[in-house]
Amino acid sequence: MRPTRHNRPTRHTVPAAVAVGLLLFTGCGTEQLGAGGGAVTSASPVCGPGAPSAGSSAAPSSATASEAAPQASVSPAKDGVAILGTAGGARPCAAYSVTSQETVPFTYVVTFSFLSDSGQALGNVTETVPAVAPGRTVRGTVTASGLPGDAAGGSPRVRVVKVRGVPTAEAPVVGGTCPPSGVRVYADEGDAAMGLRVVGLHLENCGTRPYPLDGYPRVELRDEDRDRVSGVSILQGGAAVATGTGADGPPRSIVLKTGERAYATLVWRNTVASVTNEPVNAPYARVWAKPGAAPVMVTPEFDLGTTGKLGVGPWKKDEAR
Repeated sequence: MRPTRHNRPTRHTVPAAVAVGLLLFTGCGTEQLGAGGGAVTSASPVCGPGAPSAGSSAAPSSATASEAAPQASVSPAKDGVAILGTAGGARPCAAYSVTSQETVPFTYVVTFSFLSDSGQALGNVTETVPAVAPGRTVRGTVTASGLPGDAAGGSPRVRVVKVRGVPTAEAPVVGGTCPPSGVRVYADEGDAAMGLRVVGLHLENCGTRPYPLDGYPRVELRDEDRDRVSGVSILQGGAAVATGTGADGPPRSIVLKTGERAYATLVWRNTVASVTNEPVNAPYARVWAKPGAAPVMVTPEFDLGTTGKLGVGPWKKDEAR
C-alpha cells in the first residue's frame, strides 16, 4: 500500500497553545498583509458575508494575518492565543490573535472548530500563520463556508482545537518560492486503517541543480515541546511494522532533476499492548533528507501506542509526478 499523497498543511507544534473555551462574540474586523508584507488597514471587516474563505494554507502564507500591537481579548488569552470576536451570517468567521513566546520566528498552524448552538461540531478550518517574530502579536480572521444552515444567523460558537508551531526556518514548504535549500520537503495526510498508520514524506527539487539522494531520510521524533523523544526505535524499512506499505525495498541512489520529486514512507502502529509502558504521542518529526541537508520539521502526529518503533522507507523517485 503506497501512501496517499495529499498536499497537506503541515500540522506542525505547540509554542503558542490554545484558548480552548467556547467563545460567543460579535464583530470580526482586522488588518491585512499588503503585497510587500506591511500591515494595511482594511476599509471594511474581512470577516462575514462576502469575505473570502481563509481555509487551509498548504504553504506558509496567510492573507488575513498581520503583525499588530497586542489587543485586548474578550476572553483571557491562554499561552499566547486568543479569539477576539466572531461574526455570523452565511459564512461565519472568527478573529484571533497569536503572540509568539519563542526566541526565533515561528510558523503556527491553528485548527478552529465552528459549533452549533447546541455545541455540535459543524466543521473544522485550519489556518496557517507564518513567520511570527519573537514577542510579536499577529491578528487574523478565519472564515468557514459550506456549514449546515444552523450555523448562519447569529454569532457562531468557535473553539480552538489545536495549535502546532515550528521554527519558520524549518517549516515545510509545498509550493510558492523555492527555499534556499533548493528543495521543498513536506508530509502528506497519510492513510490510517486498523491501527496501521502510513504517511509519505515528499521532496521536490525546485532548484537549478540536480539533487542526489541515497538511502533513507533521517528522522527524529519530537514531543509537544519539540524535545527529542527517547525510547522509540527508528528502523530502516517498514517490514518490522507491516509489509506492502511502500516503506519496503532496498535503498537506491537517485538523482532528481529540476522539477522532479521523490518520496519516502513512514509506517507505524498505534497498538497499546503494555500496561507498564506509557503510550507515545509525538506530534513532530525533524527530518533530514540526506547528510548535510537543512532540517525540516513536519507534524504527522505520531500515535505510536506502546509499540516503540517507527519504520522509515528509502527514498524513491516519484514517477507519478
